[in-house]
Amino acid sequence: MLKYRRINYHNMDGINFDSVLKGLQKELKPYDSKETNFVKIPEKGIAESSLLETLAHFAERENAPWKEGKVSGAVYYGDEPLLSFYEKLYHMVSQTNALHPDIWPSIPKFEREIVSMSSSLMHGEDGVRGAVSSGGTESILLAMKTYRDYFRRKTGIMEPEIILPSTAHPSFLKACEYFSIKPVIVGVDEHFTADVEAVKESMSGNTIAIVGSMPNFPFGTFDPIEELAELAEDKNVGMHVDACLGGFIDPFVRDSGYDFPNFDFSVDGVTSISMDTHKYGYAPKGTSVVLYRNGDYFQSQLYANATWQGGIYFTPTLLGSRPGYPIVAAWAAMLLMGREGYVREAKRILDTGDFIKKSVSGISGVNVVGNPLWVIAISSKEMDPYLIWESMSNKGWMLSGLSNPAGFHVALTHRHTLDSVKEKFVADLKSSVELVKGGKIKASSMAPIYGMASVLPKESTDVFLKSVVEWLYSQ
Repeated sequence: MLKYRRINYHNMDGINFDSVLKGLQKELKPYDSKETNFVKIPEKGIAESSLLETLAHFAERENAPWKEGKVSGAVYYGDEPLLSFYEKLYHMVSQTNALHPDIWPSIPKFEREIVSMSSSLMHGEDGVRGAVSSGGTESILLAMKTYRDYFRRKTGIMEPEIILPSTAHPSFLKACEYFSIKPVIVGVDEHFTADVEAVKESMSGNTIAIVGSMPNFPFGTFDPIEELAELAEDKNVGMHVDACLGGFIDPFVRDSGYDFPNFDFSVDGVTSISMDTHKYGYAPKGTSVVLYRNGDYFQSQLYANATWQGGIYFTPTLLGSRPGYPIVAAWAAMLLMGREGYVREAKRILDTGDFIKKSVSGISGVNVVGNPLWVIAISSKEMDPYLIWESMSNKGWMLSGLSNPAGFHVALTHRHTLDSVKEKFVADLKSSVELVKGGKIKASSMAPIYGMASVLPKESTDVFLKSVVEWLYSQ
């Protein structure tokens, strides 16, 4: 099934990896069949009707969970008439390419306006610069590459370091691996937010940036941006706010009646922000925005070449060709929603989060991790939370597993604000807790992998996961 690399995982610490992979086969490769898989381009084209029938089969199966509101994150809106609008829009602009502003000058216009509207949400002034990327990961990669090059040019730092909480998104570590930056990882406090004192003690002459999340992905908690930014400003280093998950809810939390800290360009010391239009901005996949306080930082993101034999070449992001459709759709989504629409959806989601948090506090044996607003992480000190997660999976909920502490979370979206969804979630959670307490759920398909990750060296688990990915993308 999978040729293991470098390490023999069979029976390691009593874990049956063949069994784990068999479970992954069912979840990740349910259509794997020698009879139906294409390994070569067919000699003759397949009929349109046949292709549409196949795609309809996949869509019927895969759309049902998120339409019912049983998926954590992933689909952030998904209602008509917005879906139909995006289909019409695609027909109009499917051939556009942002690499060619001379052919399609409307695309950079839309991108400039997305950046400007996003900056206004983040209390940016006229000097803010930025670009539209393909998603949160690219925005983060761009920001870290920018800091590396900016501080190399300005201060001569050749062995750059960034300081990030352990809860920061893995994209920051990916950026470090790609761009030869040393990650300095600090712990979190009892509230699962960045430990400011640990950050302060970790700063060195090679520090180029501090990272804070609003919120972080695992626990939905909010790092103390004002305190982190003060440290960054004092040492004259970058301060990146990762609002990929919260960029289109954070600005409206106070409008919805909830307390919220300052976190954006209104805070002195914040020098860049990433925010995903394709999450709570309700644009289709995939767009994100990366913003910089001034053009001097932005210059370090850009690539330009005036001496190539093929002519002048420049790109604002990592990609060369960039489909225009996602950019146009993100622009349209922001205009269609308007501030009123974003405030409305934010309040619905925040109220749903408040309902779930209060409900979980009334269920004996489980607890909410930290103090989140709409990404609700659930753990337990009395029972294995992965067994509760398994039971919820059996009931059709597609939630995200967590570690340190063990648990799972639900990232609430518009889908969870629909009638009876939050009540169904709480009822199924209560039932799952009782099933685990009663010994009815004894094994979790994912627990061995999470257990392995907590006890084995990082290199071992990384090799295993990379082998799984190789298996996933092989016929």
